Amino acid sequence: MGRRRVRGRDVNGILLLDKPSGITSNDALQQVKRLFYAKKAGHTGSLDPLACGVLPICMGEATKVSAFLLDADKRYQVRCQLGVRTTTADAEGEVVETRPVGSRSAEQLEAVFDEFRGSIEQIPPMYSALKYQGQRLYKLARQGVEVERQPRPVTIYALKLTGQGDDWIDIDVHCSKGTYIRTLAEDIGEKLACGAHVSALRRNMVGPYGDGLLVTLEQLQDLKENDIPAMDDLLLPIESALSQWPDVDLSTDAAFYLQQGQPVLVPHAPTSGWVRLYEGNRSFLGMGEILDDGRVAPRRLMKSA
Repeated sequence: MGRRRVRGRDVNGILLLDKPSGITSNDALQQVKRLFYAKKAGHTGSLDPLACGVLPICMGEATKVSAFLLDADKRYQVRCQLGVRTTTADAEGEVVETRPVGSRSAEQLEAVFDEFRGSIEQIPPMYSALKYQGQRLYKLARQGVEVERQPRPVTIYALKLTGQGDDWIDIDVHCSKGTYIRTLAEDIGEKLACGAHVSALRRNMVGPYGDGLLVTLEQLQDLKENDIPAMDDLLLPIESALSQWPDVDLSTDAAFYLQQGQPVLVPHAPTSGWVRLYEGNRSFLGMGEILDDGRVAPRRLMKSA
């Protein structure tokens, strides 16, 4: 039996999708993939169905940088509904407890927020994609099963109050990878002695990407019907995901040997860390790492190079 033929076209680049609320990240990914008729695509970290905002879609060779975006810092705008706890810690869950909200000043909120700034530990929620003995936690939770979860270290770089009402607060959160915003909202609610859950959530930043170049599914559908070539113009270069890394320019000879898998010595290269690799004509070759002896080693190279 022959190999199954992969359908679609070669599309390489990163689309900054403005994911709508109400669908899963995978649903959004599959819609984008179909609209571009792309052979290969992946997203860079799920947003809950309730959440909207920045969801980088990596297509083709760009899937090689998706892990770096998954590990990147994130920024969120969050509305916390006070006085109500739910099974999922967001508005999609069933209400499990209600408590009086009371009143509190901005100064009191600031004192609570200060407890969550910096390095903290979070217990992952049961409604998460983490696995326990081979099963996703959310599947166990739907069966009414709860298991012990170990705390995980995360970093809250910034936590700012941006608005408040009688029974809600809006916060801006800049955090490290692995941070559960639903858990953060729930924990803040406990410190306020009233409980809380996430009622609205928007991601405004993933690594180097903000919300200034976002594209909606509706825009893509319109281009699909009226201006197909313009769709590819929306794609960002693959190396844009690695903008915090220094560039290393290689001579033609050095580029040849590096593409054979051999480390090369490059004058004036950085002394450590990851780098973006370019040939002399500014063609992006891929990702490299500086070895202890100062040579540049290839790590993930682009096929198109």
